[in-house]
Amino acid sequence: MKKIFLFVFTLMAMHVSAQQVTTANGILEGVTLPSGIIAYKGVPFAQPPVGELRWKEPQPPLNWKGVRKADNFGPQAMQRFIFSDMMFRSAGKSEDCLYLNVWTGAKSAKEKRAVLVYFYGGGFSAGDGSEYRYDGEALAKKGIVTVTVNYRLGIFGFLAHPELTAESAHHSSGNYGLMDQHAALAWVKKNIAAFGGDPDKVTIAGESAGSMSVCGQVASPLSKGLFVGAIGESGSLLGNLSPAPLADAEQNGVKFATGIGVASLADLRKIPADTLLKLSARTYFSVDVDSYFLPESPQQIFSTGKQMHVPLLAGWNSAEGGPGNILGNAEPTVDNYKAAIQKLYKEHADDVLEAYRANSDADVPQAATDLASDRFIAYATWKFTDMQYKTGGKPVYRYFFTKKRPLMVGALEGTVDHSMGAAHASDIEYALGNLATNKVYAWTPEDYKTSETLQNYFVNFVKTGNPNGSSLPTWPSLQSNNPEVMVVGIESKSEPQKNLNRYQLMDTFFNK
Repeated sequence: MKKIFLFVFTLMAMHVSAQQVTTANGILEGVTLPSGIIAYKGVPFAQPPVGELRWKEPQPPLNWKGVRKADNFGPQAMQRFIFSDMMFRSAGKSEDCLYLNVWTGAKSAKEKRAVLVYFYGGGFSAGDGSEYRYDGEALAKKGIVTVTVNYRLGIFGFLAHPELTAESAHHSSGNYGLMDQHAALAWVKKNIAAFGGDPDKVTIAGESAGSMSVCGQVASPLSKGLFVGAIGESGSLLGNLSPAPLADAEQNGVKFATGIGVASLADLRKIPADTLLKLSARTYFSVDVDSYFLPESPQQIFSTGKQMHVPLLAGWNSAEGGPGNILGNAEPTVDNYKAAIQKLYKEHADDVLEAYRANSDADVPQAATDLASDRFIAYATWKFTDMQYKTGGKPVYRYFFTKKRPLMVGALEGTVDHSMGAAHASDIEYALGNLATNKVYAWTPEDYKTSETLQNYFVNFVKTGNPNGSSLPTWPSLQSNNPEVMVVGIESKSEPQKNLNRYQLMDTFFNK
């Protein structure tokens, strides 16, 4: 009996030790999932940005004594309810939000698995590393270590103000959310080996504002040496999404403070977080050229080859926007389409109508979708791949995601799907292997097949800087004489680049 007890006790001890890791700040105890993957949730990578640390770059995390349980996600960053598709697992929101989550299948710190660090989207106004669609278990099961990162949002993450600039040692303000991401990458560099990850084989990724963040990290001189590859899903800080100059962002901050009757930065810092969130609901705060994290505009940085020279895998979806983004509530007729283009583009209307041609009423929904998608985010993502190819010195892989989501669960028989393609953000669950966590849609074997393909491309890229691998359709890198794009769908295949004239036209509007 004593031997049996000793054997069971030994097994328990082994189980516990497998869950514990020692970081630079203390011991963490994670949770072993049924798959064997160990998850470490709510790991602090910086001090809480509260009080006098509100609107300051993140400070190194504090040490703790004993074993810290890492079994629950940290709080969401302060945010309003904006996007109905965001399904959080964290307990609530707080200004104390700088936590990350790690999923690993490594059995020891010696394994040196490649690492993926993922930044969520949400327009720099919403999002959280606890969302089901960002769960890291599926990709960790494929042999990498996955990390999701929280960063400050809205006014808490991106307020610029002359007083903030004056108190900064770098004479900058804004971009605190991007600096949070940078701090998380520095934490990963320092600590990920303890989780069986390789600190010299880190790839960053993100979708929408997360992809814009990836572009910002690639552009920033602060990031050099912290990662060796980048994945951008629908977004960049180039072209029509180029950030505002610091002076403009400062004036936006002054206008906000004046509008709520606050005279000083000290008084702004005294406002409770919930109150400040409500007061800022009508003002948009985003990335600026702050002279520190971004010493120049990303356009200038990429044009002169000053960005990080790392392999890039990036692309966009087939229906990032819809016809209504161009037509409003008007019927999709050629006359209404032409009138909308005339209103939007005035003296350039004829050029736009030529590039986004609709010869009949039946053509209008697709033409309007293409224009809406490019105007929103597709062109800027194309620009990311184009500039990194021209000046980044490393391979670039461009994709076009076309798999439409299936009908919603419970849809009536005979229901017709009128969407024009893969909607914005719909690729996330496919790429990260999390279709099953989204109960809204009636996923089919075709969806799971597409997901498996995209997951494998991502994992191969994280491991080697190249998405190609056995049993996958060959994905050529961009070449000047062969600008191929990987069309990812039910049957994924590489095709010659189309619609270059559209992006070249957009360039004439924004490439300044």
